[in-house]
Amino acid sequence: MFLIVNGERKQTEATRIDALLAEMEYGDTRLAIAVNRGVVPRGRWAEVELRDGDAIEIITPRQGG
Repeated sequence: MFLIVNGERKQTEATRIDALLAEMEYGDTRLAIAVNRGVVPRGRWAEVELRDGDAIEIITPRQGG
């Protein structure tokens, strides 16, 4: 299946958010995830089914000023 991850087309076998993050080796990084512009709470990452063509935004916090 193909997803759009942070604006780039990516082929994946992952069918859920948690599997996608593991595949991309994010580990225990603090993240915010949106699927098709809707924020998905961390507690639902293992439940949300991904579909071919979904747009995923993976947002990591940054410090600065």
